[in-house]
Amino acid sequence: MPILLLEDGTIHSDLVDIAHQLSPLGINLKHYEPSTPLFFSDLLSQEILTDKEKNYILEIHDSLFEYLKNEGSYLWSDLLSVHPGLPDLDTLIATYNHYHIHTAPEALYMLAGEMVFGFVRPDGSQVQLLIQAQDYIHIPARVEHWIRPAASLHCKAVRYFTTVDGWMPHYTGTQISNFLRKQR
Repeated sequence: MPILLLEDGTIHSDLVDIAHQLSPLGINLKHYEPSTPLFFSDLLSQEILTDKEKNYILEIHDSLFEYLKNEGSYLWSDLLSVHPGLPDLDTLIATYNHYHIHTAPEALYMLAGEMVFGFVRPDGSQVQLLIQAQDYIHIPARVEHWIRPAASLHCKAVRYFTTVDGWMPHYTGTQISNFLRKQR
């Protein structure tokens, strides 16, 4: 389940409270618990997956994708697999670990591990959101945010796309607040 940290130090762990806090940004946050085969967890714990294994994981989540496709106009999905041995891990983290926007929605469903998002709210305050396995997040286009894997550097997520170049970051120059910087 997600956890939200406000700039004043308040922590929210109730999904309804978190959704309320993020509603001015239009962010959709849900927790799904689809049924999966028993050996699926073995695949999620592997650092490196073959293309066949990645496709299998995507096939397992095809029914969720079909549901989300109707809700968010997604055209395709892929599997993001982050681990400490990933080539160019530092580049990946550096690319998205600064405030930016996208021209298309950003949506993902966490399968394993954790990711951390930072958002700038309309009043200028900043919040930090931890999402975990079985959490789904949809960030509308042009919502200012950053993202990075949690400290373990292990996560797997299905990413959902509406355009080819929609996930390219456009940096805003906003600095991460001192309070949130200390929490990282």
